[in-house]
Amino acid sequence: MAGLAESGSNPDVELLYDINGLAKDAPHWFDRVMEFVGEYGLLFAIVLLVLWCWWSGRRRAGEDAASNVAALVWAPLAAGVAVLVNVPIRGFVERPRPFKTHDGLEVLVAGKDDFSFVSDHATLCMALAVALFVANRKFGLAAIVLAVFGGFIRVYMGVHYPTDVIGGFALGTAVALLLSPVAMALLAPLTRAVERSPRAGWLVSARRREDAAERGAVIPGSRQESAGAGERDLAA
Repeated sequence: MAGLAESGSNPDVELLYDINGLAKDAPHWFDRVMEFVGEYGLLFAIVLLVLWCWWSGRRRAGEDAASNVAALVWAPLAAGVAVLVNVPIRGFVERPRPFKTHDGLEVLVAGKDDFSFVSDHATLCMALAVALFVANRKFGLAAIVLAVFGGFIRVYMGVHYPTDVIGGFALGTAVALLLSPVAMALLAPLTRAVERSPRAGWLVSARRREDAAERGAVIPGSRQESAGAGERDLAA
């Protein structure tokens, strides 16, 4: 893979120069904005989408509340697993950053001395986005668009080749989808247990507790239920 970066005649390098060349023609302030967005902004935006999906979904969720929340919990876990999987890949490929091999690039962020393939940012963002898509298509589609834009910015910044980003997208997608059945099998029982908790159940479903309060019903496991059961036993 490192050998591909040494020739300026391959499409990967040509596309790198084409995209990064936009940074040379852009105003300085715009490059600073792109630097912030590429380093922190888009990843933070995708995390906010995951939280928004959880907050809105827990108020509408019914019988599938636990499964929906389990799918959302899997999103950050998938991102973490994908980055861990990337560690040996980077060490095996050992592809230098593009600005170390090619001259004339506009590098917007300094201090990138690690290997280039696969892009951690692209891996993180796409794993989050695809796992979110599994949980909620509307939110997930928005996250995928942000992840793709984030990959473009990494090339714009001069810190990654296009194939670094594509590799990150592929890795994040594979981890989020292939490990999803195992993750759901482990996480769904946990979220169901949390849903039944009188104190933490709101983390999974607000509607269930609101409906119970409106009907004056007793939430299973609560002190009122225990007290009521004791009174019935005494009466008997």
